[in-house]
Parts: sequence; structure tokens; C-alpha cells
Amino acid sequence: MTIEISFTDELTNTRYAPLAVLSALYQQHHVLQALDEVAIPMKVRDFQASDKLIQVMLSILAGCTTLAEVNQKLKTETALARIWNWERFADQSSLSRTLDELTQTNLEQLRRSTTAISHRHSGVYRHDWRSFLWLDFDLTGLPCSPRAEASQKGYFADKKTPVAANWHVSAPLPTVKRSGQNSILATGIRSSASNQQSLQPKVL
Repeated sequence: MTIEISFTDELTNTRYAPLAVLSALYQQHHVLQALDEVAIPMKVRDFQASDKLIQVMLSILAGCTTLAEVNQKLKTETALARIWNWERFADQSSLSRTLDELTQTNLEQLRRSTTAISHRHSGVYRHDWRSFLWLDFDLTGLPCSPRAEASQKGYFADKKTPVAANWHVSAPLPTVKRSGQNSILATGIRSSASNQQSLQPKVL
């Protein structure tokens, strides 16, 4: 089966097109089939236990930081669910209960399943160790707008603000804000009026 991406006449198909392609690829090569070995002791209604584990993984790939965001981000993604032969995604409470039902035996089964998936598809595991393994880490910081999603003020190495840039006189003209009050030049002569004490009695 050839996976293709194209435009449709529908207003919205899915917001997660890359995830849809990845899901189709996983389905085509039965990448996550090993999760069927995780036998969670719970009632099966609309979804198998392995289906819910896959949905938890998809929620992570879709950017959900917690399962509480599943209903908001994935519940309406029927096109994405159909790739996995589901009519819809499970409710977030159902996914949470599934994880709560995991026993120590299930965790060991899940560990064996994920290890089997990794050994089958990992390029590192199939690497010829008679040669070097090059790992490329790009830790270059990229500037973004303060209004970007989850943006935070960060630190850029070797990008410190010069001390002179904080001085008013060194600021560029477009950034200088003129004060509303005018400055008065101080002189060395004190006003005589300020030195004279009033002789009028104060009325209490």
C-alpha cells in the first residue's frame, strides 16, 4: 500500500496529518502488534486493552501533556481514528482507568512488548558496532514570539546583552521614550526664600 497525502474537498479532515501518515505506516507494518500481549484484567467494551495503550501513545504524539487533554484534542478526530479501525477515540476517563488497572505483571508484559518493538525497528539495535555510531544533537536555541504556544524565556549561550545596552544614552533613538517632565538645571546658588523661617505664628 502506498501512502499518499493530498487535498480533499472537506473543510477539515484532520489536524494531525503527520500523525495520520505515521499511523498508517504503523498499521501497514504491524509495528505495535506486540502490545496485544499485554493482558489487562478489565472488561472489554468498545476498545481492546492494546487499543487504549496505542491511544495513550497517540495522545503523547499529538502534544497532550496529560490525559485530561485527550477529549479536547483527539475526541473529534474521527478521520485519524478510522486509520486504526476505530469509530472514535476513547474518553480520557476510560484511558485513565486502563492505566490504573495495570498490575506488576502487566508492566512487565508492557516492558517486553516495547523492547520487542524497539529491537525490531530500532536502527541503533541493528547497527554494525564494528564502526562508529554518530549521534547528532542540535541544541541550538531558536527565538520565537512571546505569544507562541508554551513559549518561555530561555538562555542563549554567548548571546548576553552588553552592559552598555542597558544605559539610556546608548539606546537607539527609536527606543528612547521622552519623559513628560522637563529637567531643570541645578545651580550652586540656594534660594534665600528657602532659608528664611516664617515669623508668623502657627494657628493650631
